[in-house]
Amino acid sequence: MGKDSFSDGDDKKGANLFKTRCAQCHTLGEGEGNKIGPNLHGLFGRKTGQVEGFSYTDANKDKAITWKEDTLFEYLENPKKYIPGTKMAFGGLKKAKDRNDLITHLRNATK
Repeated sequence: MGKDSFSDGDDKKGANLFKTRCAQCHTLGEGEGNKIGPNLHGLFGRKTGQVEGFSYTDANKDKAITWKEDTLFEYLENPKKYIPGTKMAFGGLKKAKDRNDLITHLRNATK
């Protein structure tokens, strides 16, 4: 498992990480509403700042990257470093294994 790039992780561990670190601000299911953060259904392949009905910062909209495993791997380590000016109040996941597990779960749960 790479420390500097994404590799498939453990979906079950990722689900637990989502529940404890992300679910207070995000939903995953199609048609579920936005919370403090945007709904993440359809995340993979979507550009930053594109969820209808969610008020993004200009920094998030202007980043204009496409979410996929490698961009999420970098973003989730330190969101405010990856997108300076984001309003996401999350310090990040420093451990590569945790990011791999979470991204694997997000990829499966947001289709």
